[in-house]
Amino acid sequence: MMPPEHETRITGCPAIVLANNRTDNISVYAESIGSASNVSPCLDDEMPIQEKPTPVRFSVLRESLRPVTLRFEDVAYSINLRTTKDSFLCTSAAEAKPTRTILTGVSGIVRPGELLSMLGPSGSGKTTLLTALAGRLPGKVSGTITYNGQPFSSSMKRKTGFVSQDDVLYPHLTVLETLTFAALLRLPKKLTKEEKIEQAELIIIELGLTRCRNSVVGGPLFGGVSGGERKRVSIGQEMLVNPSLLLLDEPTSGLDSTTAQRIVATLRGLAHGGRTVIMTIHQPSSRLYRMFDKVVVLSEGCPIYSGNAGRVIEYFGSLGFVPGFNFMNPADFLLDLANGVAPDTKHDDQHESHGRPDHHEDQNSIKQSLISSYRKNLYPAVKDEIHRSCRDAVRPATGPSPSRTCENQWTTSWWMQFKVLLERGLKERKHESYSCLRIFQVMSVSILSGLLWWHSDTSHIQDQVGLLFFFSIFWGFFPMFSAIFTFPQERPMLTRERSSGMYKLSSYYFARMAGDLPMELVLPTIFVIVTYWMGGLKPSIVNFTLTLLIILFNVLVAQGLGLALGAILMEVKQATTLASVTMLVFLLASGYYIQHIPPFIAWLKYISFSHYCYKLLVGVQYSENELYECGRGGHCRVLDFPAINYLGIDNMVWDVVALAVMFVGYRVLAYVALRMGQPK
Repeated sequence: MMPPEHETRITGCPAIVLANNRTDNISVYAESIGSASNVSPCLDDEMPIQEKPTPVRFSVLRESLRPVTLRFEDVAYSINLRTTKDSFLCTSAAEAKPTRTILTGVSGIVRPGELLSMLGPSGSGKTTLLTALAGRLPGKVSGTITYNGQPFSSSMKRKTGFVSQDDVLYPHLTVLETLTFAALLRLPKKLTKEEKIEQAELIIIELGLTRCRNSVVGGPLFGGVSGGERKRVSIGQEMLVNPSLLLLDEPTSGLDSTTAQRIVATLRGLAHGGRTVIMTIHQPSSRLYRMFDKVVVLSEGCPIYSGNAGRVIEYFGSLGFVPGFNFMNPADFLLDLANGVAPDTKHDDQHESHGRPDHHEDQNSIKQSLISSYRKNLYPAVKDEIHRSCRDAVRPATGPSPSRTCENQWTTSWWMQFKVLLERGLKERKHESYSCLRIFQVMSVSILSGLLWWHSDTSHIQDQVGLLFFFSIFWGFFPMFSAIFTFPQERPMLTRERSSGMYKLSSYYFARMAGDLPMELVLPTIFVIVTYWMGGLKPSIVNFTLTLLIILFNVLVAQGLGLALGAILMEVKQATTLASVTMLVFLLASGYYIQHIPPFIAWLKYISFSHYCYKLLVGVQYSENELYECGRGGHCRVLDFPAINYLGIDNMVWDVVALAVMFVGYRVLAYVALRMGQPK
């Protein structure tokens, strides 16, 4: 316990002081915990100077901020454990416990102007609870979660900001570009483009990102802004819409103490601006803890405390749990209790207790005791506060509910979403599509193949046919394996932005397809220009143009197959393995290596896009009356050459139709797979 003369300030308000004298009657204290949380938020000028954040100004969206009171009562969540036949050693355990309980009976209330922090050990359910409060948790969540007395809706989703623990950002975009594109997508239609850009500039100033506004965000493969700046960019993306409810998962993870304090001070200032802010945090310092208005402490998914942050020492002291020394960090004290470690034995008997067989039993008994005490003492007060706030809430004026009138509306039109996503995609992907390594790969293969087939002619028709087959295979493998990575890599970004209601999946998909044209077709064009003329193929502009168009069409078909495989499996290793097997089958069934395929398996060539591309390339290159040297001085028709005669190039219209069907079919399949795996 702290000395009697020490006073704890609540939420930084000098007018509100808690004396640390012990409360013997727990029930009387529990009844007062709800009223203590009704204290008005501190004004900026009442906060300590080192914790006073810059007030956030939202000149163009100030009228859109509508306070949100979040209430959650008896929230529980369980997941099904997957059982496999291979794990026969664990079958009995899996059958005994088919589900795992993540959350049990968590309750609380957060009002506008309050900063709620969720504390607990790793695996205690903090992130699960935060995701449930954000309306993003898959499966069924039992209990009641309301926003101003209403369930979660699409309009509420657009008033909610959610910042995940991992910063999901495009690495090649600058800070300004990142926030500008987010503003163009998320801000309402009534604002002009200039006003949206102004809002992005304002966020940069308010979050202290002016110094790095033109720096790239960076990623794991190359440097960019610092970790704290990345976190502020993530927060800035959500603050663009001036959210009424802001939820953050571990916003101080991986940051130093000073940067973490700046982040939390910023969040506290946002809360005091009239927003409801909820965050999870693993192990805050005492400076950070003093900024919290309320805390929820979880132990194995069960609450052991929910209420005012400044009264935790007093509450647990009334239960007989007193900090080991006077100036102990309250967060460390709470985490010890959540782990079942009593503070009076933690330092003295730590080494001996780890060796006792009943050590875990002691921890479990402490956890169960704290959970039971919460249910007996705090839970009635928290529940009474929730119900009392529901009764005291001001009823909305008569008329159509905003949540219903805006249920199916998007902040921007489909065409605007398409244009912004296309521009953003081109800016981001040009660094990958035109990287030095990729250009070197294509150019080295192009020059090498041109040298190997240097000025070949019909006297070496087998070599020429081999070059055409190489065209179809190389520009089947290369674009397909590049496209496999597309959706698995963009899945975190797509999930986050779609969950925020930024755009429709169709606008993203069509913008992606349109952006592929300049990104994926430039290098094949350069490849054909170099290799075609070096390889000695027919020196005709018409033949060259048709050859180029066929290869570009083949590139788009192969890319569509790669997109479909990546979208269906969403796992790079599995998709790569399946693509390797698929391309091997297409390679063997294309008609170059094997010309007499058994009838029962000959159907494979009809599903191989390489087969159709190969046929078209050969058909364009050679005319019906063209001859080649066969035998000693003899001449034979090119179409009678065995490898060409087997292909049957007399009717190429159906080959074009087959490639067109594959082009459309693969992309439709990819879109359907994305639609099934993404939120509505």
